[in-house]
Amino acid sequence: MNVGGEGLLAPARSAADLSPLEWKFSQVFGERTAGEEVQEVDIISAIEFDRTGDHLATGDRGGRVVLFERTDTKDHGGHRRDLERMDYSISRHPEFRYKTEFQSHEPEFDYLKSLEIEEKINKIRWCQTANGALFLLSTNDKTIKFWKIQEKKVKKVCEMNVDASKSVENGAVGSLSASSKPSLANGVCKERPISSPSNDNLIPSGGLPSLHLPVVTSHETSLMARCRRVYAHAHDYHINSISNNSDGETFISADDLRINLWNLEISNQSFNIVDVKPTNMEDLTEVITSAEFHPTHCNMLAYSSSRGSIRLIDLRQSALCDTHSKLFEEREVPGSRSFFTEIIASISDIKFAKNGRQILSRDYMTLKLWDINMDSGPVATFQVHEYLRPKLCDLYENDSIFDKFECCLSGDGHRVATGSYSNQFRVFGCSEGSTEATTLEASKNPMRRQVQTPSRPSRSLGNLPRVLRRGADNSGADANGNSFDFTTKLLHLAWHPTENSLACAASNSLYMYYA
Repeated sequence: MNVGGEGLLAPARSAADLSPLEWKFSQVFGERTAGEEVQEVDIISAIEFDRTGDHLATGDRGGRVVLFERTDTKDHGGHRRDLERMDYSISRHPEFRYKTEFQSHEPEFDYLKSLEIEEKINKIRWCQTANGALFLLSTNDKTIKFWKIQEKKVKKVCEMNVDASKSVENGAVGSLSASSKPSLANGVCKERPISSPSNDNLIPSGGLPSLHLPVVTSHETSLMARCRRVYAHAHDYHINSISNNSDGETFISADDLRINLWNLEISNQSFNIVDVKPTNMEDLTEVITSAEFHPTHCNMLAYSSSRGSIRLIDLRQSALCDTHSKLFEEREVPGSRSFFTEIIASISDIKFAKNGRQILSRDYMTLKLWDINMDSGPVATFQVHEYLRPKLCDLYENDSIFDKFECCLSGDGHRVATGSYSNQFRVFGCSEGSTEATTLEASKNPMRRQVQTPSRPSRSLGNLPRVLRRGADNSGADANGNSFDFTTKLLHLAWHPTENSLACAASNSLYMYYA
């Protein structure tokens, strides 16, 4: 199976383009004040840009979904700028504002299994827009929901039937209300005769001049989030991934042992396309950790495992895709195996590049970039926090070694990013000849911990080693000499689809940066 695309790494660029980006603070939502205690339910657990980059969604552990809307994409005439045709390299200050929020999931209890299902949002995926409405999928451990967010006009009755000022003057209201009410006599509704009005409040033969039809007007609009469908009871294990298909009609959901294929219109039926559950659970050697559809080929998807492998499958081959089309895994170096080898090899997240040619994967220690036409090994490996290797025993004791960090690629495919501890995140250049390996902090001064990491001289593609390793450092502390804080970790981040702009979730705060 061969999928067209560009070279092994992102295409070569000019020297100016290969230089490290200078990241600047843009915005923060939900910033903590000094000493403020963060509530568990407010911690952000998912983050996602839509296809245009004009909307951003976050989910938290309290089951809420919060939407943000971009405000700097319209010119002075009120027309939306065409971002797709703009030069990607132009530095632009993106501005987002709070749009709306809604409660997506509530805590549940499975009485059959005596299992408490928490409301935490695991993943959010945007769907295609239609008729000015936004659509998205959100999931917790067991249930996926399809949401429609649309502006609704609030209708109000602004003119009543009777003009109160005129009615009070001629006493007509009192005459009608007191004397024309229907009465019940022997179960039959009868109208009381209207008493003769006095000369002062005589009603004209033409009726009340102040009586007219009510007028309903729309004064303002409000955003309404409505759950269109609920996809439930299809997973025995916790859902770790959902992914939209490029056909706009279907999506997949993955748990530890199975991947199901859904149609957006049908909520009571799904098809099991991958099942790695052995007949005897004692024979279980690996679990599914992440799954993602190919961005353009609706028949292709990839899923990663806890043993560090990525499998590419083709839905055209068979109904149950237990056999893969391609297997991507790195060969183990002889003599390097330890107790922690399999744990840190587990892939926590995979992402396809926009062109569909590369796959980016994140394990505990590294980012790896794979070419889907070359299954002999990754074309590049980026060391995220190599200084933690001597501390793996401590990380195992406090369970930090099981943290699941996400990864993302820039829209042009020239850079990749992922999070680390002490609310830090790293940006690497993956173009041929790039030596970019930047360490940033989720704060209003992202470059304050920046330290240039020495890298080997760039080589031509002809002399490129099988694995390009970059970004390693051996210090056990940050650039300021502070020891790393394993309680503050940046697990979730997203790259704007058309610009050098990043959104990062640090605890309950959403930080946004541009370069």
